[in-house]
Amino acid sequence: MSFHRMVVELPLITLTLWLHSAGIGALIAWIRRALKGDIQTMSALRSATLVVRLTMAVVVLHGSAILLWAGFYRWRCLPSWDSAIYFSASSYSTLGCSEVSLPISWRTLGPLESVIGVLMCGISVSLLFAIVTRLINREERSSPKQGANVTHPAWFQGASHAGKPRTSDS
Repeated sequence: MSFHRMVVELPLITLTLWLHSAGIGALIAWIRRALKGDIQTMSALRSATLVVRLTMAVVVLHGSAILLWAGFYRWRCLPSWDSAIYFSASSYSTLGCSEVSLPISWRTLGPLESVIGVLMCGISVSLLFAIVTRLINREERSSPKQGANVTHPAWFQGASHAGKPRTSDS
């Protein structure tokens, strides 16, 4: 690996990580404000709207990272914005493309962007999963913690007896 590539690759990776981390941090702050009210009374429509808005924001965040890489590709490697954006989006999403290729001295950037894209998508999916899980479990959060009769769904009641013989009182 030549020195000039390291000088470019490290800042691109660092900028991508900071861009995504700052975006995720802003989304977490926004979600906390959105869920500050009584989550137990949130309607299904409001929950769906929240998930759609969050997902759209995550897509914009990934688009920003793709544009960051495309900007470098346009500056140093490719002749047009169309090819730079196409190559960057294909690499970031791990789709790959055969129509556009980087100059030989910059070819390692494509796989590197793919690895970063996978990691950033993983972080985004974990955020979406955490929010959806919190919305799904909102009824459980409202139930009393100790000494309460907690009613579980039918599919869960069978699991609570796993490995134990059923008795007449269970």
